[in-house]
Amino acid sequence: MKKFLLAVGLLSIAGTAMAAKDCEELKGEIAAKIEANGASGYSLQVVEKGSTPSDHKVVGTCDGGTKEIAYKRG
Repeated sequence: MKKFLLAVGLLSIAGTAMAAKDCEELKGEIAAKIEANGASGYSLQVVEKGSTPSDHKVVGTCDGGTKEIAYKRG
């Protein structure tokens, strides 16, 4: 579990560097990293910047920083 939380944290920090990526491409990369850490029962959602649901955590930005990838566990 610690490795998973570390991965999510690192993805958050790296989110700024990934802002120019296509959202679906980035979403796939994030999903692969989460699953490589053995996690299941999560969801990733592409939302407009600033409109992330309160029960989600932003794990990346895309489309030039106009959208965010939101993560929800369970």
